[in-house]
Amino acid sequence: MENFAGLTGVYADYNHAKIVVLPVPYDATSSWVHGSEKGPEALLEASVQLEWFDIETQTEVYKNGIYTAPPVYDNETPEALCDAVERQVTAIFAAKKFPVVIGGNHTVSIGAMRSAAKQYNDLTILQLDAHSDLRRSYEGSELNHACVMNQAKKVAQITQVGIRSQCIEETDNFNPSRIFYAMDILQDKENEWERRAKATLGRNVYLTIDLDVFDPAYVPSTGTPEPGGLSYIQVLHFLKQIFAEHNVVGFDVVELCPNPFAKASDFLAARLIYQLLTYKFLR
Repeated sequence: MENFAGLTGVYADYNHAKIVVLPVPYDATSSWVHGSEKGPEALLEASVQLEWFDIETQTEVYKNGIYTAPPVYDNETPEALCDAVERQVTAIFAAKKFPVVIGGNHTVSIGAMRSAAKQYNDLTILQLDAHSDLRRSYEGSELNHACVMNQAKKVAQITQVGIRSQCIEETDNFNPSRIFYAMDILQDKENEWERRAKATLGRNVYLTIDLDVFDPAYVPSTGTPEPGGLSYIQVLHFLKQIFAEHNVVGFDVVELCPNPFAKASDFLAARLIYQLLTYKFLR
């Protein structure tokens, strides 16, 4: 796999880097479109085309160093995969570096969330997603991608943004004051929802982004696309505030299901990561 952003030399060196990108090419629990195991490689390949200079902030976050770790391939079972990701992310925290996990389907986030919850008190897991992912079990597994936020609830408070699809079994498994539906966001011309969402967050935040939070017009290449999603600018407007006002301890970007004939989704995912790192290291 390519190094993130095509970095070489000191800026891609582990010892220098403040940031570690951890690819997790895992797709075993996907339930519709398969191919997210190819997401990390496609994202890293697209990231080579990034400009390192950010117009908005007039900064170059790559100078903080971004190390691209070897991929996690412990995928014999969902349990093994989650344990392996947790170990790797815990090692990143121990080294005082900032973890960015790239999937793979949403199951890869579970281990990272568990690690963050063990490292930080007053932690909220902030989910951007089309689906609430609150099933207690799905297709015979409690670690299915559709159960990710039920697992997150076991280790921290959760806040959910962009949701526009859930099943009846999930409707007794969330706090209505901590879920922000896409239909309400899109009708809120004053962005009042942002203030209310921020008020639910603790001092520390772990951010998990399923790319289907974006409308398929922006990201068609995902495993479970849903119409009526958010735009790239809406997501950045919100997340810039989160990085400015809270201690974001790490994040993941998952569910890229690349189309070899259409690269826009791959590049958006790479651009999103670079922009969020820019916001993080403005401090």
